[in-house]
Amino acid sequence: MVPLNLLRLVSLFAKVAYVDISSSLGHLGFNLTDFSNNSLNQAISCGPNDPHVNDRPPWDVLWKLFTKRREEGKNAISIGRLPTPPPSLLWYFVSRNKLVGDIPSSICNASSLEVLTLWNNSINGTIPECIGNSSSSLSHIDLGNNNFHGKIPESFAKYCTLQSFRINNNQIGGSLPRSLGNCKDLNLLDVGNSNLNDTFPNWLGNLDHLQVLVLRSNKFFGQMDNFDVTVPFPRLRVIDLSHNNFSGYLPTNFFKNLQSIRMGHENKLEPEYMEDVSDYIAFNYAYGLSFTVKGSETEFQSVLTSWMVIDFSDNQFFRELPKTLGELHSLIVLNLSHNCLTGPIPSSLGDLSELESLDLSSNKFQGRIPTELTNLGFLEVLNLSQNNLKGPIPQGKQFDTFTNDSYKENLGLCGLPLSKRCDNDRGTLVKFDRDDELNWKFSILMGYGCGLVLGLSMGYIVFATGKPWWLIRIVERVQQRFTKR
Repeated sequence: MVPLNLLRLVSLFAKVAYVDISSSLGHLGFNLTDFSNNSLNQAISCGPNDPHVNDRPPWDVLWKLFTKRREEGKNAISIGRLPTPPPSLLWYFVSRNKLVGDIPSSICNASSLEVLTLWNNSINGTIPECIGNSSSSLSHIDLGNNNFHGKIPESFAKYCTLQSFRINNNQIGGSLPRSLGNCKDLNLLDVGNSNLNDTFPNWLGNLDHLQVLVLRSNKFFGQMDNFDVTVPFPRLRVIDLSHNNFSGYLPTNFFKNLQSIRMGHENKLEPEYMEDVSDYIAFNYAYGLSFTVKGSETEFQSVLTSWMVIDFSDNQFFRELPKTLGELHSLIVLNLSHNCLTGPIPSSLGDLSELESLDLSSNKFQGRIPTELTNLGFLEVLNLSQNNLKGPIPQGKQFDTFTNDSYKENLGLCGLPLSKRCDNDRGTLVKFDRDDELNWKFSILMGYGCGLVLGLSMGYIVFATGKPWWLIRIVERVQQRFTKR
């Protein structure tokens, strides 16, 4: 606990740049923190928090406000409705709290605001249209995990400076506004788990910096085609389209142009976290991203630039897998489950040297499991269940670690770990025996036929010409040879 007199002493420091009162909250209110008459112009850390702090912070002295969660992620600060920040505020962080009500339109008067993070509260209402207009100064907007409804603002500024835009886990409907295409620096877009009803946003392929695209669990529909540029999504490395109504075939050119996933293994640079660093403060704008990884929903506290994910599960894609998938050498997670994909599993998937999770379950794949998949040395999760696969299961390396669940409901599969034996040798022998039996019967029938024809011919000659002297001579010669022996 910080003694009250120390807080009063802050007003005596003319050059204070940073104050940490994180251990004091719960024991004193913001009304006791008198930071006037000093040069405090950097940041105040207000966490970990206590659920009993209900006072509003002194906005007139704050430049950046942070309210951080406890290490356990519980007992967030509760301060009621969202306070309106002053025009001079740059970063506004109030994530993981118990804020309620709507966003006041006056928030757009904060003309200096660069970062707006309201993630994981209970804020409701609609998103003010002016938020889009403010995108000429805002770099990051995170309104995820709230109770917003209505639509996304239609008008994003012509010179939009957004780097990340997250409105996931809300009740937002309508479509993605095309004005988002003005945000040329956008590298993360997460609108997952909402009620958006739209076709695939091909026009986002124009955004050369886009790295993470999450459209999961909405009502998107239609095919992925007719891209506006020759090389769409050149830097995209995480794309989640799961749980929508997309249909049609998987476009070959789309996968062929994912340069970051294709060439990532050739990048010798150390992977970095997706964060924005300003002064001495790092803002992790990918915090809380969740994906289905290795069969379960996983929330990430941070995301490395080396993380490569493609999740097209639970849609209506059909036809065969494009062989170009095997050229995505840096891919770590591939989930195409619960579609209508057919044909054989391409052997080129064995070239995905970094792959850790492969889920092709609940499709209509046919044929054998390619032995090339045993080359995947990092593969931890394999799910090929509920298909029409047949033949022996490849053995060795990572395949020796997979259980029956990886192959269930493929009636034609055999071999370990299944209890059904392949019996290849016996099956081959039986096949040869049947072939030999057919050949033997055919030979006998041919012999009978030829004998019958020859017998009839000889009988005709005997009766027609009388004594067959040529035949008698042949018999006599044979007798002479046996006599000499």
